[in-house]
Amino acid sequence: MTVLDLPLWAALPVCILLLLGAGNALAGAIGLLRLKSFYARLHAPSLMTSGATILICLASMITFAVLQNRWIFHELAIIAFMMITTPVTLMMLGQAALYRDRAEGSKEVPHKEAGLREEAAVEE
Repeated sequence: MTVLDLPLWAALPVCILLLLGAGNALAGAIGLLRLKSFYARLHAPSLMTSGATILICLASMITFAVLQNRWIFHELAIIAFMMITTPVTLMMLGQAALYRDRAEGSKEVPHKEAGLREEAAVEE
């Protein structure tokens, strides 16, 4: 593929989407480095990875729809897979870390009873 194969009207949105997707991925990586606790670090990669994946797959959809006139099933499957697995994986990691911290007696995490009392107060 050469530069001339992709028309300008398609190349501009593809470039913008790729730059935005790369910016999201970079923001997630910076958030992962800068945030102090493990629990805070869970948010940056989950949100930014999802956004970056969507933007980069949209750029791929436009590119291959213009160049090869093919269906966009592959990109939609990637988006669906990432939207389902990334939050679930990070939720499971967070629960495992919370269980570990409670078992070690860490004072930085709330106890189960405190959460139950707060829920009961909200219901009343």
